[in-house]
Amino acid sequence: MIRFPPIADDVMTPVQRAVAAEIASGPRGSVRGPFLALLHNPELAQRVQALGEYLRFRTGFARPLTEIAVLVTARKWTCQYEWLAHEALARKAGVNPAIIEAISERRSPPAMSADEEIVYTFCAQVTERGEPDDATFAAAVEKFGRPGALNLIALCGYYSLLAMVLNTAKLPLPDDAPPPLR
Repeated sequence: MIRFPPIADDVMTPVQRAVAAEIASGPRGSVRGPFLALLHNPELAQRVQALGEYLRFRTGFARPLTEIAVLVTARKWTCQYEWLAHEALARKAGVNPAIIEAISERRSPPAMSADEEIVYTFCAQVTERGEPDDATFAAAVEKFGRPGALNLIALCGYYSLLAMVLNTAKLPLPDDAPPPLR
């Protein structure tokens, strides 16, 4: 049973309508996924979407690196909806399918570039232990600077929040897709 059902346009409050229009007019292009649930609290939805817009589109990370961070986080929480959406985005961004498959199976991915390895290791440690070890932190700071390390932490935190919203909301997968994760 859907716990936070989508809100029909004709029953949205003016604030919900304004936030939905803001989300749809941004880079996402529509209200979907976790924002269907988040609109039940429009102020929260507005703030979450603003953070997400920055993290997805403005950190300066190459698209494949962002998608690896998201997939690591989606796998941590076994968030079927998040995985389904971002697996497709990762493939479109050019992430090696072997990396995607390994993350889905909770294995260390093979044949990563140096940047992919830093992002994968950093995010895997942050999502599993709450922090990276010293060597991993140093590698991330050397490659991406302290702002980049903070962006990686924020990506993991943001997509953990969305995974929890999606898992709790129990929204059906788009197009009645089967759950992609075991």
